[in-house]
Formats: sequence, C-alpha cells, structure tokens
Amino acid sequence: MSRTVEISFSRTPKTIPGAGTGLAVLLVPERGGIAEAVAVDPANRIERAIEGAEFKGKPMATLDIIAPADSPADRILLVGVGDPKTVTEHDWARLGGQMCSKFGKARKVTIHLSLQGAEISAADAAQVAMGILLRAYRFDRYKTKAEEGENGAETGAVKVVIVTPAAAAAKKAFEEVEAAVGGVTLARDLVNEPANMLGPLEFADRAKELSGLGVKVEILTEKEMRKLGMGALLGVAQGSARPPRLVVMQWNGGKAKDKPIAFIGKGVVFDTGGISMKPAGGMEDMKGDMGGAAAVTGLLHALATRKAKANVVGVIGLVENMPDGQAQRPGDIVTSMSGQTIEVLNTDAEGRLLLADALWYCNDRFQPKLMINLATLTGAVMVALGHYHAGLFSNNDELAERLTAAGTATAERVWRLPLGPEYDKLIDSKNADMKNIGGRHGGAIIAAQFLQRFVKDTPWAHLDIAGTAIGSPATEINRSWASGFGVRLLDRLVRDYYEG
Repeated sequence: MSRTVEISFSRTPKTIPGAGTGLAVLLVPERGGIAEAVAVDPANRIERAIEGAEFKGKPMATLDIIAPADSPADRILLVGVGDPKTVTEHDWARLGGQMCSKFGKARKVTIHLSLQGAEISAADAAQVAMGILLRAYRFDRYKTKAEEGENGAETGAVKVVIVTPAAAAAKKAFEEVEAAVGGVTLARDLVNEPANMLGPLEFADRAKELSGLGVKVEILTEKEMRKLGMGALLGVAQGSARPPRLVVMQWNGGKAKDKPIAFIGKGVVFDTGGISMKPAGGMEDMKGDMGGAAAVTGLLHALATRKAKANVVGVIGLVENMPDGQAQRPGDIVTSMSGQTIEVLNTDAEGRLLLADALWYCNDRFQPKLMINLATLTGAVMVALGHYHAGLFSNNDELAERLTAAGTATAERVWRLPLGPEYDKLIDSKNADMKNIGGRHGGAIIAAQFLQRFVKDTPWAHLDIAGTAIGSPATEINRSWASGFGVRLLDRLVRDYYEG
C-alpha cells in the first residue's frame, strides 16, 4: 500500500491555501542561484537560511525551513541538484523520491521545477513525478494500527503540483511513466505478500485481474500440465498441498502478423528447499522467490495500461516447494516437456526445473521472436554482483546489448556473465540427459547453462534477479523489501526497441 499522492502539472504556481499544510519545494544547484525563489520568499530571506546552514546544493541534500510570514507556503524545502549538467534521467527520479521523503504531514505540495541557466525537460519532470510515487509506496496492509512513516509522514492523501514551463508535455510523458509505476507497485505487492496469503491459486487470480486491462489470461491446471508432459515443473510442486498453476498472459497491441516477444517468470511462492531443506535462518525471505513471476505480471500490467504497440506474451509458473511425504527426492529423474530427462540431485535447485518447462512451452506454442526469463535463481549471482546488478546471460549479443542499455537508462542495471561449453559439460549426467546442479563453483552460470538447453535457437536472455528483486539496499525511490525490479527495465526495452 502507498500513501495516496495526486500529481498534476502547471505552468504557473498556484496559491497554497490552508495553514500548516502547504510545502513549497525549490531546486538549488551548486554554485548557482535559486530560480523562482521570489514566488515563495518575496523578501529574499532564503539566502540567509542557506548561509546559516552552509547549504551547498550538493546532490540529494535537503534543507527544510519555516516559510517567512509573507510567503504563500508554510514550509520551504530546498533540494540540492549538484551540477545541472551532470544530472541524469535517473537522478531526476531520485530527486523526486528525496522530495517525497520530506513531505512530512503536508497535504499540499508545490514543486518549482526550474533551474537558473538550465532547462528541465518534460521527460525529466515526469521522472520526478515517478520518483515521488515510487518513494511513497508502503506495504502495511496487515498493520492494525495507523503508523507514522519516515520523517513524520502520514498515510493521508497529498496533492502535488509540479510547476514547469513544459506542463502539457510533462503531463503526457507522465501518463506513460505512471503506467510503469503501476506495474512496479503490483510487482512489489505480490512479492511482499506473505506466503500463507499468496499461494499459486491466489497468484493466478491476481494475474487474472489483468483481463480488465485487455490482457488475455489463461490458467493451466495440474491436469493440463500433466497432459503436456511438464514433469520438471510438476516434480517441484508435488510435495505441496497447494496445486501448481501455469499462467499465460497475452497483450496484443502490435500488428497481427508480428511474432510476440515473450517474458517468462519463476513463481515459487515459497521455497523451503524441499527435501534438500534450507537453513531456518532467513527462510522467511523465500516468500519472495516468485520475484520473477511478479515482475512479468507487473510488466504486462504496465504495457496494457499504456497500450503498448507490441505483441507480448507473459508465462509464469507458480508452485510451492515443500518437503512432505510426496516430495521429490534427491536422485529422482524427471522428464521435462522437451522430452529431455533431468536427474534432480538437489531439490533446492528447483527454479530451473520450473523454468525448463515454462520456457519450452512458451517457445513451442508461440514461437516468439525472443524470450527473456526472470528468476530469483541463485545465491551465487549475489556473491558475484551483490545487490546492484542483475546477472545477464544470453545467446544473442544484440539482445544483451539492448538489455544493458535499458538497464542503464532506468538504473535497473544488468551485467553480462559468460556461457560456454565448458560450463555446459558440468551438468552432464551419467544417469539422465542432465543433472540440475554442476558443482560448487560458477553456480549462476551453471544454472543459466541448464536453462539454455530448453530454448533451442530462439534469441534468449536470462536475468538472475536474486540480489535485486528482494532485500536490496534502500534507495531514494524504494524503501520496500520488494523492489519491483525488472518492470521498468523491460518496459523501457519494449518501448525503445520493439514497439511498432
């Protein structure tokens, strides 16, 4: 859940009525004056406050002051932008998030989005708005008592007016950005839900709600998956009392003759590790092992909301990995939908089994122009990259380059790691066509090699988001345990490269 924030754009500032409720926000560059200061400080008292506080306008620095008596505002917030020439697209989003963190109890906020000697584009204004909305997100639906948030922020609605000469263009740009925010919010909500409230059936029902946006949603049951021969996915699910589901989402916004682009998500709603059980410490975090499926669902929400001119398929496999008397055992051999057999040496390497059948199904049915899967797949990728990049593996250089560019633009960054026959050989098995683990070293790469055996020659990329989707460090635009990673990255990829 989020604090309700209503954002509008205006060419000129409006009077902020209501004592004790009005906040004015001004931008302060390093080594520069404050544009529009006279609008909230007719007697120019702000400069004295800046000097007294030794406020230098450093990036993301803030100074909160009580407004002078002749000001239309009650509070004035100064936000440092640093050198305007170096501010990136993502920096504007960060600035928006930083502003939001200082709203406090304000009910009405006017942001004067202008800098002396520098132009702030409509796209930049939209990024500020996005940052505000993403920072306002909170997941508190299970709290029974109202609680004040950071810096005294309340849960009531706040009306934000962003003043910019490019107001009309900013409003239009914001409409598309707002669609992405909706997708991120949905992904965060899904990942943050406790596993007792969000099992495979409940997740499938949430995905079904996208039909209201024009997305065609199909839900395959265990019986249907068994007919298709999805032994790898069903093997993971057999230890749980909660039945698995495979959800297929289609957004047809492109030309009828165009092949779709496909996104596949791992949706292990809770992962105990199965018989190869995880340690108890931190196991509660495994409610987030469906971060890939959440991102795919959020992406389809974003694309449908903004009516993306592309044909897109989303496939998510939803299971729970539990260790009851029916559970899969180490040493079991299962047959995947592809017909390839897999020796399961570790039941905690389950996400790749689910994805093997989901990838094959998607490729076989839709014959997409490309496939991208997302999964909180390995702890090994966190050892390699920490929380600041997702691991990228691909059989196609152009696709990898495009993902990298989209990641840089959105600050949902990816880092390409290698694939190769030496790694592939490590999953050969004496008892089956392959095994699901390949030794202690290079675990993230070995998992990717496993997945590659189920994509044929289709251009494909695997994003290991274990370090970026859950528990990543707090930023100016996210204070949630679940980040919603992948939604903005892939929305940008579709927008920049695959819309007609």
